[in-house]
Amino acid sequence: MSNTYMVSGPSRAEVDALTGPVVLEFGTDWCGYCSAAQPAIASAFSAHPDVQHIKVEDGSGRPLGRSFKIKLWPTLVFMRDGTEVARLVRPTEAKPIADALAQINR
Repeated sequence: MSNTYMVSGPSRAEVDALTGPVVLEFGTDWCGYCSAAQPAIASAFSAHPDVQHIKVEDGSGRPLGRSFKIKLWPTLVFMRDGTEVARLVRPTEAKPIADALAQINR
């Protein structure tokens, strides 16, 4: 699991073309909520090492975040074969993250 958000993330077309289970995590390295959520995110992902986790830096004018209508950080978008299945905004506990991961990782 990466500890930093990609400044130049994938395009929406690239994300929509991804196959299998994928989680997009929108946030920034300087966001306190994002930092606070990292232990819960890491804990949940430890049981799902095969799920692709893409951390994307978000902010004003960032097209990928705008295409997903991201308003707060961190936001986790759980996808399977390019389709959104679940979304969590500012998660603080591992269980809801693990439950969403189980939905996409079947």
